[in-house]
Amino acid sequence: MGRVSDLIHVMRPDGNLPVHRWLPPSGGGPGLLVLQEIFGVSDYIRQRCADLADAGYVVYAPELYFRLGAMTFDPDSASYVQEGMGAAQQLDWEQTTADASATLDALRAASEVTGRVGIVGFCFGGGLGFQVAARNTPDALVAYYGSAIPGLLALAPNVTCPSLHHWGEADSFFPPAVVEKVRAAVTPHGAEFHTYAGAEHAFDNPGPMFHHPAASGLAWSRTLDFLARMLAG
Repeated sequence: MGRVSDLIHVMRPDGNLPVHRWLPPSGGGPGLLVLQEIFGVSDYIRQRCADLADAGYVVYAPELYFRLGAMTFDPDSASYVQEGMGAAQQLDWEQTTADASATLDALRAASEVTGRVGIVGFCFGGGLGFQVAARNTPDALVAYYGSAIPGLLALAPNVTCPSLHHWGEADSFFPPAVVEKVRAAVTPHGAEFHTYAGAEHAFDNPGPMFHHPAASGLAWSRTLDFLARMLAG
């Protein structure tokens, strides 16, 4: 893994929200709020945060499960996905949206952030980022197969920032017709939208259950290009 994180906290009405922070080599730059999959701020999410810090961004990744106590998920467990889904279902969606939005506000106010701020969300975090973007406008949004987005399409006109969406064409949770509904809802509002042949849901996750190396590599290249275009300057 590249750069290492430290831990800060964002005050919430019922406690302190732990937030992992990565700084770029320069010590400052544009900001990115990274929102987790259902498996929490896992080693995979930490690696992506480190990758983004290496690319020049100040990165915040909140522990959205902090009210649930210590949560661990074993990728080798047969119940891995079920455990992650069960944890996510324990969250109050509106409260979690408020937590993520407060973290975005803290990122904007951070002395290390010298430019614009964006959101990068994976799976659960992609949908959460979409809702946050509709309410607390960032300068850019990247949503990897945002699992809640098909149920949030009425918010599409409110996502006024530039956005980038990635979906696998072999997604077993969201069939092509659903993905096309998402495309039809977001692209009229300027979203960039890409699908990946043969890629399952969560194709960027390096776990063997999900990973599609070609799709992951291409989507990441597109993500870095998009963020550079939207957040530079």
